[in-house]
Amino acid sequence: MRKAALHNLGCKVNAYETEAMTQLLRQAGYEIVSFEEVADVYVINTCSVTNIADRKSRQMLHRARKKNAQAVVVATGCYTQTASDKLKDDISVDILIGNNEKMQLVSKIEAYLEKKQRQIDVVDIAKVQEYEAMHLSDSAQHCRAFLKVQDGCNQFCSYCLIPYARGRIRSRAPQDVIQEVKDIVEKGHKEVVITGIHLSSYGKDTGNHLIALIEKLQEIEGLARIRLGSLEPMIIDEEFLLRLTKCDKVCPHFHLSLQSGCDATLQRMNRHYTTEEYKQRVALIRKAYTHPAITTDVIVGFPGETDSEYEMTKAYLEELGLYEMHIFKYSKRDGTKAAVMPNQVAQEVKNVRSDELIKMAQRHTCDFAAYYLNRDIKVLFEETVSIDGKNYLQGYTPEYVRVLSDVTGRKEGQIYTVRATRMDEMGRLFA
Repeated sequence: MRKAALHNLGCKVNAYETEAMTQLLRQAGYEIVSFEEVADVYVINTCSVTNIADRKSRQMLHRARKKNAQAVVVATGCYTQTASDKLKDDISVDILIGNNEKMQLVSKIEAYLEKKQRQIDVVDIAKVQEYEAMHLSDSAQHCRAFLKVQDGCNQFCSYCLIPYARGRIRSRAPQDVIQEVKDIVEKGHKEVVITGIHLSSYGKDTGNHLIALIEKLQEIEGLARIRLGSLEPMIIDEEFLLRLTKCDKVCPHFHLSLQSGCDATLQRMNRHYTTEEYKQRVALIRKAYTHPAITTDVIVGFPGETDSEYEMTKAYLEELGLYEMHIFKYSKRDGTKAAVMPNQVAQEVKNVRSDELIKMAQRHTCDFAAYYLNRDIKVLFEETVSIDGKNYLQGYTPEYVRVLSDVTGRKEGQIYTVRATRMDEMGRLFA
């Protein structure tokens, strides 16, 4: 029996696809082993969101070759798609698979083993119009399973290479999504996280709509929770929320991508909303739900971001008071418009701004989580963790607040109503 090892870099969509490729290999008779072990086949699902991600992707490909000079090394994912010309000259890699051919992994490995000829299958992703069907019958996650329903992006933000790596928007057929969720629920998973490269675009190419898909998932027996991945702010309107609030399985946890609290910066980023429009969407969510969790991403030090622009962002975020903010220092991405913009911000300035916003984010997280102290909360407990020598069951509320509880009388994979009596400096609740 041949051994295969897989390594994933990048986003939740990549993680889903890596699980799907793992399932394919297992079904083909491969034994799946750790990437640290000696294997016959190594598959690296690469990332290209930053120059650093490119470098990590190359490092993992070379590490695989060093582990076993005779192994078949497969490169797939976004770096493979955007840097195929470079990888064609890299003797560490035997098989190159673009972002629309991952389900052909096994046949391409078999073809290589038979002919001993490099397999290069990377086409112009911009011309691909069909969604590549992937189907997971089980997930490596114990309780929560990621569910990819969409690929591609038409936004072309000035800092991002993803439209070139993933192509134009392509949506998965609703009936295929529904069947996969039923299969996952049968395996005991209680929560699905709906993900995509640009989730808000789901159905725009097929005449469907994200909310209609959610309503269909709501009807699946045995599914307890539906969690939404990252959304564009402008998908949020009164009709969307009216229909969403009728789906009681949907978690009141919204990740609304922001990136900056300054309109001038948003314009340079080619983001398609204003700070006022974003604020209105936050207000609509807070009107529709009692205490919803709203999280976001923020980039500091974008080219041209002056001290006053940064201070505007800082004041804006303070006013919004979101549950979680993921703070990123702008990183040049070769091939994007932002990489050649004037007035690039010094690294030292980015560091200071990032540190300030991270401290604010931590304070806001604790403020949000403190609301749940001494209240009955429903928690899906996922795993056992050890903190300071003591074992706890760890899980999450529908709002994605982390809760730790005594293991006595409770099991992983179950939802329990508990009451938290204390909170630590990280915003974790203890019940």
